[in-house]
Amino acid sequence: MDRSQKETADLISAYYDCWRDGIASFDEPGVQGVLAENLDFEGPIAGKRRGASGFIAGLKRFVEGLQAPIHMLQRVASDDLAAALYDADLPSGTMRFAEFFQVDGGRIQAIKLVYDAAQYRALGGR
Repeated sequence: MDRSQKETADLISAYYDCWRDGIASFDEPGVQGVLAENLDFEGPIAGKRRGASGFIAGLKRFVEGLQAPIHMLQRVASDDLAAALYDADLPSGTMRFAEFFQVDGGRIQAIKLVYDAAQYRALGGR
């Protein structure tokens, strides 16, 4: 892995380290430190949004509903792109999520989150 790939992989690891274990260990300053202030986010429920602060509020609501640490299944990283696949235990069951990242300047510039919104709501996601 070359240096830029390692930097991207480390940045994505830092992002998950801030919240993957649940709300008791949610590190809001840490999340703010890895996200670009003008983050571009796209997800099935939120749609397309710009700005890290709104994203962080939504992430915190998601993390509050976690019943256990997320189960990371796979991560890949290139120079400025990364992807992760993980399972999350929600109040009424487990479901799979995929996240796609664009990185620049040592920060996450964009996140595209992919999951089944109907299943998420049925499993008690908030």
